[in-house]
Amino acid sequence: MRPQKTNDTRLIEGLITVLQSRGFEGASLNDLAQAAGLQKASLYHRFPGGKQEIAITALRHVQAWIKDHIYLVLTRQDMAPEAKLDLALQHIRERYQQGEKNCILNALSFDSGLTGIKNEISTSMQLWIDAFTALGTGQGLTTSQADAKARQVLILVEGSLVLARGSGNTAYFHQALAELKKLYINT
Repeated sequence: MRPQKTNDTRLIEGLITVLQSRGFEGASLNDLAQAAGLQKASLYHRFPGGKQEIAITALRHVQAWIKDHIYLVLTRQDMAPEAKLDLALQHIRERYQQGEKNCILNALSFDSGLTGIKNEISTSMQLWIDAFTALGTGQGLTTSQADAKARQVLILVEGSLVLARGSGNTAYFHQALAELKKLYINT
């Protein structure tokens, strides 16, 4: 068996970068292959389902990131709520490069009418909501209250990324994360 020439995480992150910046329809296979460090034929070989398979793979990678860096952090039992939230916010800042990066969930939700992609986006968003709902219920909120607050978190983060990108001002992203923290921590 031949050794794998491209690190999977780096390959997928390269694909995510293209999809984040260009969306599903705007991402060409040439751009995706270049970002993945593969020849176009190798990209087809690796993803025989084409751009849809690439997008689904990228979204599943993001789901794994959400699980590891948000859900598992916010559901930890060995940390105080503020410490868990601070760690999750640190991960969010890193993922979106301090508000410089667009969110792939947002980028792919606009122009892909493909059911598989929509399902993966929905699953990713629900995992995010479940994580913040768990944080809220752990602080004594009812499930309904915690769910409403968790949805507000997603709106704050996604909306701030759109505003930061559209205006070229990442202060909106940082302001939204500060507001997010105030939702959970009495300051």
